Amino acid sequence: MIFAFSLATAGSSWLSPACLAMPSSEPRTSEASGGSAARHIGSIKAIAGNVITLTPDSGPEIDVTVQATTHIVRIAPGEKTLKNATPVQLQDLQVGDRVLVAGKASDDAKAITAASVVVMKRSDVETHKEENLQDWQKRGLGGLVKAVDPAAGTATISVTGFGGAKSIVVHTSKATLIRRYAPDSMKFDDAKSSTLQEIQPGDQLRARGNRSSDGTEFAAEEIVTGSFRNVAGIVSSVDASAGTMDVQDLLSKKLVQITVTPDSQLHQLPPEIAQRIAMRLRAAMAGATGGTAGPGAQSGAASSGGTSPGAGPGGGMAGGMRPGGAPDFQQILNRMPTVALTDLHKGDAVMIVATPGTPTSGATAITLLSGVEAILQAAPSGSQAMVLSPWSLGSPGGGDALGQ
Repeated sequence: MIFAFSLATAGSSWLSPACLAMPSSEPRTSEASGGSAARHIGSIKAIAGNVITLTPDSGPEIDVTVQATTHIVRIAPGEKTLKNATPVQLQDLQVGDRVLVAGKASDDAKAITAASVVVMKRSDVETHKEENLQDWQKRGLGGLVKAVDPAAGTATISVTGFGGAKSIVVHTSKATLIRRYAPDSMKFDDAKSSTLQEIQPGDQLRARGNRSSDGTEFAAEEIVTGSFRNVAGIVSSVDASAGTMDVQDLLSKKLVQITVTPDSQLHQLPPEIAQRIAMRLRAAMAGATGGTAGPGAQSGAASSGGTSPGAGPGGGMAGGMRPGGAPDFQQILNRMPTVALTDLHKGDAVMIVATPGTPTSGATAITLLSGVEAILQAAPSGSQAMVLSPWSLGSPGGGDALGQ
């Protein structure tokens, strides 16, 4: 089963602690030389007088004492050094700002006397986040990995749309930022730095960069990959108190338990849109087989990167249209009514993108779409291309703020 790619946000921090770049230099400090030097990166939780309560990216909260001699500077998202930093005062700092503090740690390591503070304003991060999101939507590309050639620095992906499947060679360079989702997490915050060698055929890949004129090659500035579990089937049971549901998967013919968390995105697809998608799916399957579509037919069911020449699901819903004319189904999906686990019942048809899980943790729903009876009837084996995006809970992006 193949799930098409598209980019969306769902409330989780896009410029997360795990993917925020840190300036390569910072002000020289002599105050830390008299004791145990320490450095912490995190977000401001509170400010009382000259003491900042810092929530680090890892570890317990720490109190940061700012002195009259503390050097405080502000940098903009995207800056890699302090060349363009501007001096600011303690009163300019606010709760939610990202900071890098360096100085002298207390004996119990629960506090630090700051010699320097580098701050990135929360408002700047939010603005930059939106700009990056728009850039991912404009210059993003996604698909399933077909082959990887580390020696050549390339990954070949299959991009599927109503017009059929298309192979695109994604080129990387030493400057390409590569990350990979954790197997037991749905959050981009938890994505780790990765390499081309870790990417495997069958992985899902999203890249940002520039396409060649003929659209067959792509120069990637940033890549995020992951291995996701795809489930399409009928709800067998729901345990709202435990936050779990059992689904009879059409492809594996097995009962799959899915955990639903507050971070999971659950949407209901209106019947008229489900019918439109089903009609296009049948048409694509018929075109692929040269006649009446059957369960085993190959299909390009959903627009996955805005490159498909055909119109995608959603018909004339302009809210999901890209500049090139192909609709971004994930944007359409985000406008669909949300549902809760308690709204789902035995016999409901659902399509789910979930984490692959680990031996100690099962699959956790990233995106769940109900109201898909017509779609599954059009693809009864559950093996045709689907329309959900594994990136719906944390859009790839970042590398531009404090924290990497």
